[in-house]
Amino acid sequence: MTTAVATEATEAPVRTTPEGDPALIGVPTFIVGAIALGLVLTGYVPADAVGASIAIILPATGLGQLIAAIWAASLGQNAVASVFGIFAGFWISYAVLVLGLTHNWFGVGDAAISTQGLFLIAWLVTIVLLTLTTLRLPAAFTVLFVLIDIALALVLYGTVGGSTGATTAGGYVTFAFTAVGVYLFVSATSAATGGKPLPLGRPVLN
Repeated sequence: MTTAVATEATEAPVRTTPEGDPALIGVPTFIVGAIALGLVLTGYVPADAVGASIAIILPATGLGQLIAAIWAASLGQNAVASVFGIFAGFWISYAVLVLGLTHNWFGVGDAAISTQGLFLIAWLVTIVLLTLTTLRLPAAFTVLFVLIDIALALVLYGTVGGSTGATTAGGYVTFAFTAVGVYLFVSATSAATGGKPLPLGRPVLN
């Protein structure tokens, strides 16, 4: 009897896995930044006021994505942490790019267009890679990532090729993937408040 009590006392306590959904922070902060970016790309503000969205993108979207990534990692949701971490990098680096070019932090001189092209190419390749590696997620996520790829490609062409039409089209595609983000947020919020999540579609790969 004494031995059994001693053995029980020395056993490590059972740890329960914490619960939570980082999407409840990550998705809405992504939405607000995407709306701001879409408004810039579609000409809501003058062309020389590209920094108008930074007050939202840097402290809200960039920080929100980072918080969501850390939260997901703490829950052991590695794929989710990767997605939010990648987008934290995108939004924060976008803010730094705009601020840097506006205030001539980088000393690129007349290479501003090439610098923007470099940024867009690097991120387009990375997000396309993310799209391909997350095809086992529900189809709604694949649609989201594909639309982001298209928006980046259009903005890249518009920037490097000097096509305002392509840039504007990229802005409207930004609103399209924002709408998908809204759908995902409604689904996550419904589940978090005791309801059923919305149908997200079958994964492209099983």
